[in-house]
Amino acid sequence: MARITVEDCIKTISNRFDLVVIASKRSRQLSSGSPMTIERDNDKNPVIALREISENIVDPKHLEQGIIEDLQKYVEADEDEDEIVELAPSKKKNEEKEPVKPI
Repeated sequence: MARITVEDCIKTISNRFDLVVIASKRSRQLSSGSPMTIERDNDKNPVIALREISENIVDPKHLEQGIIEDLQKYVEADEDEDEIVELAPSKKKNEEKEPVKPI
C-alpha cells in the first residue's frame, strides 16, 4: 500500500480545493460500482481516487463535467406569492402597542 499525498496529485490538478471535489466525485463513482482502473491493494475508495488522479488515469475534465451536471439537476423551486402564508398577524398603524413591563 503506497502512501498518496496531495503533493502527488497537485501535478495533475493544481488547486487543492478542486482536487478534493474531483477526488470525492470519483470516490462516489467507485462506491456506486464504477470500474476501478488500478489494483485495490486493500485501499479505500478515496485513496484509489487520489491514486487514479495522480497517475493521470482518470480525466479531471470529465469528472468536472459530471459534477456540473449533478449540480444542475437540483433547481430551486420558487414559491408563488399567493402561497406565502403570513406567520403572525401584523399590527395596523393606528393600533396601540402594549406597554413594555420592566423586569
